[in-house]
Amino acid sequence: MFIWAASAAEVLAPLPLELPPPVFASWIFDPAPRPNVEPYPKTLRPPFLAQVGITNLARGKPVTSSDPNPVSGQLKQITDGGKEACRESLAELHRGTQWVQIDLGAPARLAAVTIWHAHHEPVICYDVVVQAANDPEFKEGVTTLFNNDRDNSSGLGAGEDPMYLETNEGRLIDARGAKARYVRLYSRSSTFTAYNPYMEVEAWGRAE
Repeated sequence: MFIWAASAAEVLAPLPLELPPPVFASWIFDPAPRPNVEPYPKTLRPPFLAQVGITNLARGKPVTSSDPNPVSGQLKQITDGGKEACRESLAELHRGTQWVQIDLGAPARLAAVTIWHAHHEPVICYDVVVQAANDPEFKEGVTTLFNNDRDNSSGLGAGEDPMYLETNEGRLIDARGAKARYVRLYSRSSTFTAYNPYMEVEAWGRAE
């Protein structure tokens, strides 16, 4: 749960996340344990609390990428609100380490970032790194919010966060009040495909 400095009287509420429907029966899915992979969740994620008035600043915002011509889909789909487990919601970047970047339009204070890569089955995406910055080139003032690239195979530094199985809830990352205009997300293939799938990215916060 993230709460930035505020008056004691300020009201908190769960982020108004809208989840796509699940497409497989999680209660009968029981994968074998894997090193550095979180156990598959058996219950819903607890609500994430933040100040009332927090919104998804990424919705409809422009998306750029290390791969401007995806294998399938279009970059604009990543912020269009479509999260369903179908081909129409999916943009796939080429092989290797790739990134997508969202311009929030103005500096903001971020509470959380949520990602849906692909949840038609419990996929694991590799080298997931999420960063925030005011520099569009991500050369200065970069804050790393999440990094599960444990062997530094993507060259962004070794991370300690776990790998995880994708679900319809997406991955919610606590941004801890990071101040940034841009959010950049890296990945390097998955158990689903040698490409890099993205369905939706949300950046929850408040413009500064």
